[in-house]
Amino acid sequence: MANSTESNNPENPSPLARTPLYDLSLELKARMVPFSGWEMAVQYSGLSSEHQAVRSQVGMFDISHMGKFGLRGKQLRAKFQPLVPSDLSRLQPGQAQYTVLLNAQSCILDDIIFYCQEPDATTSEERAVIIVNAATRIRDKAWIAAHLELSGVSFTDISPDKVLIAIQGPEAITYLQPLVTDDLTPIKAFGHLETNLLGQPSFIARTGYTGEDGFEIMVDAAVGKELWQQLLTAGVVPCGLGARDTLRLEAAMALYGQDIDYNTTPLEAGLGWVVHLETKGDFIGREVLEQQKARGVSKRLVGLEMQGRHIARHGYPVIFENEKVGEVTSGTLSPTLNKPIALAYVPTKLAKIGQELEVEIRGKNYPARVVKKPFYRSPNRPT
Repeated sequence: MANSTESNNPENPSPLARTPLYDLSLELKARMVPFSGWEMAVQYSGLSSEHQAVRSQVGMFDISHMGKFGLRGKQLRAKFQPLVPSDLSRLQPGQAQYTVLLNAQSCILDDIIFYCQEPDATTSEERAVIIVNAATRIRDKAWIAAHLELSGVSFTDISPDKVLIAIQGPEAITYLQPLVTDDLTPIKAFGHLETNLLGQPSFIARTGYTGEDGFEIMVDAAVGKELWQQLLTAGVVPCGLGARDTLRLEAAMALYGQDIDYNTTPLEAGLGWVVHLETKGDFIGREVLEQQKARGVSKRLVGLEMQGRHIARHGYPVIFENEKVGEVTSGTLSPTLNKPIALAYVPTKLAKIGQELEVEIRGKNYPARVVKKPFYRSPNRPT
């Protein structure tokens, strides 16, 4: 969520920023890598074991690099409506909406989560938290400030002040509940609340980027460090960016900058479910989406399953009848399914389930098949 020249430590000669949990990751001998201007843990005990921990038990991720914005004001949702294609008016306090920021061409500037909070008890002002991607935080901040009707609205970047920890897996609630004042059981998927954690104020959402049940916790830095240590002592497995990537890909969750970007629209990316043309008024990019919906899109993001053991990686060409027709955006060997999987954009006529294609890998073509997304659907996801 910072540019490459930012640093949290003035004594740190590295141009990369560090989260408040950086030193705790070093103590665990995590392997650190540059990511979106940050020095982040890519793995601790190993990608496969971390991935399996989240699928079968519980793991935790330091995602404090993500951008975090706080908003409040009269008619806040109504004023934010023109910036996204999703209908925010139907959100109740304690609910959230995954959505996208669009430019005038309806291309995706970023994917975000808009959390609708309880109104201020004194002023009755609406309140919200928005989580954005680390690499786009500065741009998102400028875009929102430029296009949001700021009269009577407070828009604050709370990113530097807060730690964000994701605890994910079928046993997440078992490990988190003893540390929290309120009962977490009633919270539905994309539900959230403000409560006390370790005796301190916290924001807890039943969201995540792994395809599993779990929670994302936003707290002050000191509380975040204590939470990390307590979860670690309790047996929660620390996980890095490597496992986060394989988990999200199995769940067919898009990665901004690879699977979605300013060259793709939500309809092309399979995100039509966040576009509410029938219930919304005008918004940035609406005209293009109306045209695409009427005439259809020329390309679609599809799931591919390789028919052998060769792995399709980001940027590899997709081939049909000896012609390049698309490109792989993300690919890996699925630890859960034990087979190579990938996402790729292909012409709409080739996007049907079962379509046989090929992927060019180091000069040779290997068979692939279009399959239904997600590649893996966890039985543990809350409704």
